[in-house]
Amino acid sequence: MGLDRLDLIIIAIYLAGITLFGLRFRKRQRSMRDYFLADRNIPWWAISLSIVAAETSTLTIISIPGLAYDTNLMFLQVVMGYVVGRVVISFVLLPQYFRGDLYTAYELIERRFGGRLRSLTAGLFLITRAAAEGVRVYAVSIVVGIALGTGEVASIAIITALTLIYTFEGGLAAVIWTDVVQTVIYVGGTLVGVFTILHLVPGGWTAIHSLAESTGKLQMFDFTPTLWKPYTFWAGLLGGAFLTTASHGTDQLIVQRLLAARNQKQSVTALLSSGGAILFQFALFLMVGVMLFAFYHQQPSAAFGKADRIYPTFIVHEMPHGISGLLIAAILAAAMSNLSAALNSLSSSSMMDFYLRRKPNIDERTKMRISRISTVLWAALLFALAVLSLHKVGRVIEVGLQIASVAYGALLGVFLLGVLTKRAHQRGATIALFCGFVMDLYVWLFTKIPWTWYVLIGSVITFAIGYAASLFTAEGDSVLESDS
Repeated sequence: MGLDRLDLIIIAIYLAGITLFGLRFRKRQRSMRDYFLADRNIPWWAISLSIVAAETSTLTIISIPGLAYDTNLMFLQVVMGYVVGRVVISFVLLPQYFRGDLYTAYELIERRFGGRLRSLTAGLFLITRAAAEGVRVYAVSIVVGIALGTGEVASIAIITALTLIYTFEGGLAAVIWTDVVQTVIYVGGTLVGVFTILHLVPGGWTAIHSLAESTGKLQMFDFTPTLWKPYTFWAGLLGGAFLTTASHGTDQLIVQRLLAARNQKQSVTALLSSGGAILFQFALFLMVGVMLFAFYHQQPSAAFGKADRIYPTFIVHEMPHGISGLLIAAILAAAMSNLSAALNSLSSSSMMDFYLRRKPNIDERTKMRISRISTVLWAALLFALAVLSLHKVGRVIEVGLQIASVAYGALLGVFLLGVLTKRAHQRGATIALFCGFVMDLYVWLFTKIPWTWYVLIGSVITFAIGYAASLFTAEGDSVLESDS
């Protein structure tokens, strides 16, 4: 059926509207605190929705239904681990972040270990976040290319440019409040899609449930004690918990939002409430995949190439006009919210963890100008990485998680060394960071161990080596303090 004029108008109104909405915050950006922390004056519920939006990229919306279409609901075991990880962060890491006036997660590392390790951890974040985000931006081209028929490069350029405009001007405040709007749009749009599919499948939910149950699509748990399957209960709960503790506790993308809360209590509330929202959201996207399996079961000749193309193809060719435009706008909402979060966090880490440590005495106006230039440069780099990702990745949700997980293990291990031990020092932690990263890189490239174990493996190895190395090597230039 394809999109018609009504659908295109809805998409155009969304793109223009969200960009103009984000630009409303440009006059409030008078200092670095305003630009990167929204003056620490954001209510917990807005931060909660922004966290959900930040970890919900186009990868999630198009690839999770594709995953359920190919397999079943066992990915929810990983999401349960996401909730557990949030509880760990609330008790272990957040109290440390609110001891002082921090702008980035890696200032905590300098306070505990020293400036050299801060640079290493921040640099690792910048490299791996940019690489993972490049894959996420690439996923946008799948949707826009199917919906609008534009070339993949042009699709990536359009979304990157529009997101850059309001992120450049409005800083974190624009990012968070546009996230709130975009979360409502993509969740609401997905719910509309669910009810639409129910009407399109003969027999409705009864027929869908019967087919899904008979084909094993509703299987949620697998208690097999094996290391080689990615979605068992143990891999999901432990792997998901370690992954989220790293991604939400050491990655500037999320930590920046937590630091924007009015106080520690509101930050904890935002983080924990986002866990319930993310569990509902992933269950919703997985159920969409199950329902699409039932729909296309009636059309065995349907061909998609990659599973990631199933949901956007269904939206464009099967949904009623108007609803299909709304759903494409919803997917773009997730893409833009995630990209804006990445741009602002990459820029804040570049400025606070590197540039301003070398030139601390420049005036506030110059700081703001350079921060905005940094945002533009990161947008250009993410655009280039997304273009390089074309035709070079498989199921994009897993590729994105694999790239991020390789670095997260080493990062989390170092942070845990800092907050859980007093013996560890900078030299030992630096050795451990390198060993943990190399080990996860080896596991990723040369073994068949699933990505769900990467962070756990890297964290344990980093922590163990760091503690041992600190016992048997000299402290060197460490600045070990008693605040651990």
